[in-house]
Amino acid sequence: MSEHSIAGKKVAFLLTDGVEQVELTSPWQAVKDAGGEPTLVAPKSGKLQGYNGTDKGDTFDVDLTVAEANASDYDALVLPGGVVNADHLRVDKDAQSFTRSFFEQHKPVASICHGPWLLIEAGVIRGRNVTSYFTLETDLKNAGANWTDQEVVVDQGLVTSRNPDDLPAFNSKLVEEISEGQHAGQTA
Repeated sequence: MSEHSIAGKKVAFLLTDGVEQVELTSPWQAVKDAGGEPTLVAPKSGKLQGYNGTDKGDTFDVDLTVAEANASDYDALVLPGGVVNADHLRVDKDAQSFTRSFFEQHKPVASICHGPWLLIEAGVIRGRNVTSYFTLETDLKNAGANWTDQEVVVDQGLVTSRNPDDLPAFNSKLVEEISEGQHAGQTA
């Protein structure tokens, strides 16, 4: 059990096919272990294909489509990585809008690996302190973010990490930020 309880807090996980499986399953379990209620939100209904690197992993059931989802129903948002997942999500207008809504409502958002691509497209990254998978450094800097190569970066409710090796720190900060609630500095 985490030192921070998020009992009863609802957490949306936004992803699609090609998600890096452990970047979904590990934070999902951390949210559940701390008493939170995770929901899998995706552009399409049905099942999604997870990956372990470039190898197919498990499939995951979608709870709600992003077109049906409303950020006001959730306390936080998690954006797992995976290059294919993130590349498809970043051009999805509903995913962009859903993500931007969490910032407008000052709610915690946690994004790992390639997940921050969606933050760029949602227009919420300028002036923020972040990290990501190293190949996104230039993209994030060009979008106005302050990028550093660190295990985990927390900026007013925005949690970012680089890769699966960072999951213990990512999960800990994710749960901590959710337990703290809204952050005035978390804004679009």
